Amino acid sequence: MRLAFQIAYIGDDFYGSQMQSGSRTVEGAVIGACQRLTLFDDWREAGFAFSGRTDRGVHARRQICAFTTSLPNRAIERLNRILPGDCWCTGWAETDDTFHPRYHAKTRTYRYYLYDDGSADLARMQEAAALFLGTHNFTHFSRLKGKNPEKTIFSSHIFTENEFYVYEITATGYLWNMVRCIVTSLISVGKNELDTDELMALLTAAPGMRHLLPAPPEGLILWDIDCGITFTPLHSGRRMKDASGERVRFFETMKKVNDLLD
Repeated sequence: MRLAFQIAYIGDDFYGSQMQSGSRTVEGAVIGACQRLTLFDDWREAGFAFSGRTDRGVHARRQICAFTTSLPNRAIERLNRILPGDCWCTGWAETDDTFHPRYHAKTRTYRYYLYDDGSADLARMQEAAALFLGTHNFTHFSRLKGKNPEKTIFSSHIFTENEFYVYEITATGYLWNMVRCIVTSLISVGKNELDTDELMALLTAAPGMRHLLPAPPEGLILWDIDCGITFTPLHSGRRMKDASGERVRFFETMKKVNDLLD
Protein backbone atom coordinates (compact mmCIF):
# COMPACT_ATOMS: atom_id res chain seq x y z
CA MET A 1 0.00 0.00 0.00
CA ARG A 2 1.21 3.49 -0.77
CA LEU A 3 0.86 5.98 2.08
CA ALA A 4 1.33 9.72 2.34
CA PHE A 5 2.15 11.46 5.63
CA GLN A 6 2.09 15.09 6.65
CA ILE A 7 5.37 15.77 8.45
CA ALA A 8 6.12 18.64 10.84
CA TYR A 9 9.58 19.48 12.13
CA ILE A 10 11.62 22.06 14.00
CA GLY A 11 14.54 22.75 11.67
CA ASP A 12 17.07 24.07 14.20
CA ASP A 13 19.01 20.82 14.59
CA PHE A 14 18.62 19.46 11.05
CA TYR A 15 21.01 20.14 8.16
CA GLY A 16 18.01 20.68 5.91
CA SER A 17 15.40 18.18 4.78
CA GLN A 18 17.26 16.45 1.94
CA MET A 19 19.26 13.36 2.84
CA GLN A 20 23.02 13.96 3.06
CA SER A 21 25.72 11.50 3.97
CA GLY A 22 27.11 12.16 7.44
CA SER A 23 24.56 14.89 8.33
CA ARG A 24 21.34 14.79 10.33
CA THR A 25 18.46 15.55 7.97
CA VAL A 26 14.69 15.24 8.10
CA GLU A 27 14.57 12.67 5.30
CA GLY A 28 17.25 10.67 7.06
CA ALA A 29 15.29 10.73 10.33
CA VAL A 30 12.05 9.57 8.66
CA ILE A 31 13.74 6.87 6.58
CA GLY A 32 15.62 5.65 9.66
CA ALA A 33 12.38 5.41 11.64
CA CYS A 34 10.69 3.51 8.81
CA GLN A 35 13.57 1.04 8.60
CA ARG A 36 13.54 0.47 12.38
CA LEU A 37 9.87 -0.47 12.01
CA THR A 38 10.78 -2.68 8.99
CA LEU A 39 8.27 -0.78 6.84
CA PHE A 40 10.76 -1.20 3.98
CA ASP A 41 14.39 -2.19 3.49
CA ASP A 42 15.43 0.04 0.59
CA TRP A 43 13.91 3.53 0.48
CA ARG A 44 14.39 3.66 -3.28
CA GLU A 45 12.39 0.47 -3.87
CA ALA A 46 9.71 1.85 -1.56
CA GLY A 47 9.47 5.01 -3.70
CA PHE A 48 10.18 7.19 -0.66
CA ALA A 49 9.92 10.88 -1.55
CA PHE A 50 9.32 14.28 0.01
CA SER A 51 7.29 17.00 -1.69
CA GLY A 52 10.30 19.32 -1.72
CA ARG A 53 13.39 20.35 0.18
CA THR A 54 13.93 22.93 2.89
CA ASP A 55 17.28 24.46 3.82
CA ARG A 56 19.15 24.08 7.09
CA GLY A 57 17.28 25.85 9.90
CA VAL A 58 13.93 26.05 8.05
CA HIS A 59 10.91 24.55 9.80
CA ALA A 60 7.81 22.78 8.45
CA ARG A 61 4.21 22.61 9.56
CA ARG A 62 3.04 20.40 6.69
CA GLN A 63 5.74 18.79 4.61
CA ILE A 64 4.51 15.67 2.77
CA CYS A 65 6.29 12.37 2.29
CA ALA A 66 5.13 9.15 0.66
CA PHE A 67 6.30 5.54 0.49
CA THR A 68 5.01 2.06 -0.26
CA THR A 69 4.85 -0.56 2.49
CA SER A 70 3.27 -3.94 3.17
CA LEU A 71 2.71 -2.89 6.81
CA PRO A 72 0.46 0.20 6.59
CA ASN A 73 -1.13 -0.24 10.03
CA ARG A 74 2.27 -0.42 11.69
CA ALA A 75 3.31 2.77 9.90
CA ILE A 76 0.18 4.66 10.96
CA GLU A 77 0.17 3.45 14.55
CA ARG A 78 3.87 3.45 15.42
CA LEU A 79 5.82 5.92 13.27
CA ASN A 80 5.33 8.78 15.73
CA ARG A 81 6.69 6.61 18.55
CA ILE A 82 9.98 6.12 16.69
CA LEU A 83 10.59 9.56 15.17
CA PRO A 84 12.81 12.00 17.12
CA GLY A 85 11.21 14.71 19.27
CA ASP A 86 11.73 17.49 16.70
CA CYS A 87 10.01 15.64 13.84
CA TRP A 88 6.52 14.09 13.82
CA CYS A 89 3.57 13.06 11.64
CA THR A 90 0.37 15.08 11.83
CA GLY A 91 -1.74 13.20 9.30
CA TRP A 92 -1.86 10.24 6.92
CA ALA A 93 -3.65 9.18 3.72
CA GLU A 94 -3.81 6.15 1.47
CA THR A 95 -2.93 7.05 -2.13
CA ASP A 96 -2.76 5.29 -5.46
CA ASP A 97 0.51 3.69 -6.55
CA THR A 98 1.39 6.58 -8.86
CA PHE A 99 1.30 9.28 -6.18
CA HIS A 100 4.45 11.37 -5.87
CA PRO A 101 4.35 14.21 -3.33
CA ARG A 102 6.64 16.45 -5.38
CA TYR A 103 4.99 16.09 -8.77
CA HIS A 104 1.41 16.03 -7.46
CA ALA A 105 1.78 19.18 -5.35
CA LYS A 106 -0.59 21.85 -6.69
CA THR A 107 0.53 24.69 -4.44
CA ARG A 108 3.07 25.29 -1.68
CA THR A 109 2.58 27.91 1.02
CA TYR A 110 5.33 29.42 3.17
CA ARG A 111 5.19 31.76 6.12
CA TYR A 112 8.00 33.92 7.43
CA TYR A 113 7.76 35.23 10.99
CA LEU A 114 9.48 38.54 11.69
CA TYR A 115 9.54 40.02 15.17
CA ASP A 116 7.82 43.42 15.26
CA ASP A 117 10.19 45.87 16.93
CA GLY A 118 8.39 48.93 15.55
CA SER A 119 11.09 49.82 13.01
CA ALA A 120 9.16 48.86 9.85
CA ASP A 121 6.04 50.39 8.30
CA LEU A 122 3.40 47.66 7.97
CA ALA A 123 1.33 49.55 5.38
CA ARG A 124 4.35 49.95 3.10
CA MET A 125 5.19 46.26 3.45
CA GLN A 126 1.59 45.28 2.66
CA GLU A 127 1.66 47.43 -0.48
CA ALA A 128 4.96 45.86 -1.52
CA ALA A 129 3.76 42.29 -0.83
CA ALA A 130 0.86 42.77 -3.25
CA LEU A 131 3.31 43.61 -6.06
CA PHE A 132 4.52 40.01 -6.12
CA LEU A 133 1.16 38.66 -7.32
CA GLY A 134 1.29 37.25 -10.84
CA THR A 135 4.23 36.11 -12.94
CA HIS A 136 7.61 37.77 -12.45
CA ASN A 137 11.30 37.26 -13.10
CA PHE A 138 13.01 36.33 -9.83
CA THR A 139 16.61 36.49 -11.03
CA HIS A 140 17.49 39.04 -8.34
CA PHE A 141 15.62 37.09 -5.65
CA SER A 142 17.29 33.69 -5.88
CA ARG A 143 20.22 31.48 -6.70
CA LEU A 144 19.11 30.25 -10.11
CA LYS A 145 21.62 27.51 -10.93
CA GLY A 146 20.38 27.45 -14.54
CA LYS A 147 16.66 27.30 -13.73
CA ASN A 148 13.89 29.34 -15.34
CA PRO A 149 13.70 32.59 -13.30
CA GLU A 150 9.96 33.10 -13.91
CA LYS A 151 7.51 32.03 -11.23
CA THR A 152 3.80 32.72 -10.74
CA ILE A 153 2.61 33.84 -7.31
CA PHE A 154 -1.02 33.13 -6.38
CA SER A 155 -1.07 34.81 -2.97
CA SER A 156 1.27 37.27 -1.26
CA HIS A 157 0.36 39.24 1.84
CA ILE A 158 1.68 40.31 5.23
CA PHE A 159 -0.24 40.63 8.51
CA THR A 160 0.38 40.85 12.24
CA GLU A 161 0.08 38.01 14.73
CA ASN A 162 0.94 38.49 18.40
CA GLU A 163 4.42 40.05 18.42
CA PHE A 164 5.16 39.32 14.77
CA TYR A 165 4.78 40.42 11.20
CA VAL A 166 3.84 37.31 9.24
CA TYR A 167 4.52 37.14 5.51
CA GLU A 168 2.56 34.41 3.67
CA ILE A 169 3.12 33.39 0.05
CA THR A 170 1.57 30.68 -2.14
CA ALA A 171 2.87 29.40 -5.48
CA THR A 172 3.31 26.13 -7.34
CA GLY A 173 7.06 26.19 -6.78
CA TYR A 174 9.98 28.40 -5.80
CA LEU A 175 13.62 29.01 -6.59
CA TRP A 176 16.43 28.49 -4.09
CA ASN A 177 16.32 31.23 -1.40
CA MET A 178 13.45 32.96 -3.21
CA VAL A 179 11.05 33.41 -0.28
CA ARG A 180 13.81 34.58 2.06
CA CYS A 181 15.00 37.13 -0.53
CA ILE A 182 11.43 38.39 -0.94
CA VAL A 183 11.30 38.90 2.83
CA THR A 184 14.53 40.93 2.65
CA SER A 185 12.95 43.20 0.05
CA LEU A 186 9.79 43.68 2.14
CA ILE A 187 11.84 44.62 5.19
CA SER A 188 13.82 47.10 3.09
CA VAL A 189 10.60 48.69 1.84
CA GLY A 190 9.18 48.79 5.37
CA LYS A 191 12.30 50.58 6.61
CA ASN A 192 12.28 53.04 3.68
CA GLU A 193 15.52 51.61 2.28
CA LEU A 194 13.82 50.50 -0.96
CA ASP A 195 10.90 52.08 -2.82
CA THR A 196 8.25 50.33 -4.90
CA ASP A 197 9.74 51.49 -8.22
CA GLU A 198 13.03 49.84 -7.29
CA LEU A 199 11.17 46.73 -6.22
CA MET A 200 9.40 46.51 -9.59
CA ALA A 201 12.74 46.95 -11.34
CA LEU A 202 14.06 43.98 -9.36
CA LEU A 203 11.00 41.96 -10.42
CA THR A 204 11.72 42.59 -14.09
CA ALA A 205 15.37 41.57 -13.63
CA ALA A 206 16.53 45.04 -14.67
CA PRO A 207 20.27 45.00 -15.43
CA GLY A 208 22.69 46.62 -13.02
CA MET A 209 20.62 45.86 -9.91
CA ARG A 210 22.17 43.91 -7.08
CA HIS A 211 20.96 40.50 -6.01
CA LEU A 212 19.14 40.49 -2.68
CA LEU A 213 20.55 38.58 0.26
CA PRO A 214 18.21 36.02 1.88
CA ALA A 215 16.72 36.63 5.30
CA PRO A 216 17.84 34.13 7.98
CA PRO A 217 16.33 30.63 7.60
CA GLU A 218 15.07 30.37 11.20
CA GLY A 219 12.04 32.57 10.50
CA LEU A 220 10.78 30.45 7.59
CA ILE A 221 8.13 27.75 7.85
CA LEU A 222 6.86 25.48 5.09
CA TRP A 223 3.27 26.09 6.09
CA ASP A 224 1.16 23.91 3.81
CA ILE A 225 1.19 21.83 0.63
CA ASP A 226 -1.91 21.03 -1.40
CA CYS A 227 -1.62 17.68 -3.17
CA GLY A 228 -5.36 17.30 -3.69
CA ILE A 229 -5.75 14.56 -1.07
CA THR A 230 -7.45 14.50 2.34
CA PHE A 231 -5.40 13.50 5.38
CA THR A 232 -6.65 11.78 8.52
CA PRO A 233 -5.20 13.53 11.59
CA LEU A 234 -2.60 11.73 13.69
CA HIS A 235 -1.88 12.36 17.35
CA SER A 236 1.69 13.44 17.96
CA GLY A 237 1.98 11.67 21.33
CA ARG A 238 4.49 13.16 23.76
CA ARG A 239 5.03 16.13 21.47
CA MET A 240 1.64 17.49 22.52
CA LYS A 241 3.08 17.93 26.03
CA ASP A 242 6.02 19.86 24.58
CA ALA A 243 3.90 22.24 22.48
CA SER A 244 4.00 25.16 24.92
CA GLY A 245 7.75 24.82 25.38
CA GLU A 246 8.32 24.73 21.63
CA ARG A 247 6.22 27.87 21.22
CA VAL A 248 8.36 29.76 23.75
CA ARG A 249 11.48 28.49 22.00
CA PHE A 250 10.06 29.61 18.65
CA PHE A 251 9.33 33.14 19.87
CA GLU A 252 12.83 33.44 21.30
CA THR A 253 14.29 32.26 17.99
CA MET A 254 12.30 34.83 16.05
CA LYS A 255 13.57 37.66 18.23
CA LYS A 256 17.12 36.52 17.50
CA VAL A 257 16.30 36.50 13.78
CA ASN A 258 15.16 40.10 14.03
CA ASP A 259 18.49 41.06 15.62
CA LEU A 260 20.30 39.55 12.64
CA LEU A 261 18.28 41.73 10.25
CA ASP A 262 19.09 45.03 11.94
